[in-house]
Order: sequence, then C-alpha cells, then structure tokens
Amino acid sequence: MNFTPTGLPGAYLIRIDPHEDARGFFARLWCRKEFQQQGIEMTVAQTSLSHNALAGTLRGLHFQWPPSREAKLVRCQRGAVYDVIVDLRPDSATFTRHAAFELESRLHDALYVPAGFAHGFQTLADDSDLVYMMSDYYRPELADGVRFDDPAFGIRWPLPVRCIDERDRDYPDFDRQAYSGRYAQDWAAPNASAPSDRENTE
Repeated sequence: MNFTPTGLPGAYLIRIDPHEDARGFFARLWCRKEFQQQGIEMTVAQTSLSHNALAGTLRGLHFQWPPSREAKLVRCQRGAVYDVIVDLRPDSATFTRHAAFELESRLHDALYVPAGFAHGFQTLADDSDLVYMMSDYYRPELADGVRFDDPAFGIRWPLPVRCIDERDRDYPDFDRQAYSGRYAQDWAAPNASAPSDRENTE
C-alpha cells in the first residue's frame, strides 16, 4: 500500500499496490504492520456499509466527542464519492481546516481519518457504497456533527445537495471557543459509559 499525506497531520490517502496478471490483480487492503510503519495504531472494532441510492446525497460531517478515540478507514466499494475530513483537534496546527478527495470504486483508494476529525461525503453517482472500518464502537451519547455548509470550514461541495438528513442540515454554526472548551472537558471526564449496540447512521 502507498500512504500519501493529506496535509492534515495523521490523515492519509491510501492507494493499493496491485499485483497484476492475466486474471486481473490481487492487492492488500489492510495490514496492521504497514499501518504501524506509518505511526498508525488501529484496532478494528466495527465495520459498516453506507449505501446511497442517489447522486448528490450528502452525509455528515460526523464525529464522536472524547473520550472516544474513533478513527476510520473509509473506502468506496461501488460508485464514487467526494469525501471530506475536517481537523477538529483544538491543539492541532490545522484546527478547522479540511481536505477533500474523490474516492472511486474503480481505483480502490481509501482514506484514513484519525480520531478527532469530522468526516462526511457527497455521492457523485447513483448507488454508491462506502465501507467503514472503525477503531472504536459507535456511542450515541458521544455522536455529534458540524454542518456541511458552515462558513467556519469553507467546504465547496461538487453537486447540489439532493438528499440530506434533517440532523445534518440543521447543525448550528460552529463555535470555536465552546467546542474547544467541551473537548478539553470531555477528555478530563471519566469514561464511564459502555458501548451501544445501536447502529451509526453516517
């Protein structure tokens, strides 16, 4: 696998290294050792599939508050998506900056999203599927998000929004000071809640 830095510390675009012959090709999609060589320690807790019927569908931008350490490895299994990550770590030099990439099933690229980032995407084709490998369990009491068109992030989505959940559409404007305060407070709080069996709907 080939790891390309995204410009946001800790986040990588990951391209496969296919071994081709007359039958097609064979390629590694996940290897703990290769990830560790990049300084990434990720144990997979859950794997999920997001199916999207219509081009222009927008999901996100979602994250989990501390003490969750949810990192994600996302890959487009069918169709194509415009995938966006936002650095929401207050102590990061790139706090509130975003990066965006087109993920296409024909290329098999993946995006590694570290803990402390928000993630969202817009589908570029009908019947687009995104597969998630996640390092922590989904916990509804920690789940939250920021608005896709919040001026604090300046994200330019490629298509008109054709389908979006009401929750994602109505997140309030991002308050940098309030967010940073809660982030620090939640890190200081004890991790008393157990993981939930309720499904994430990212």
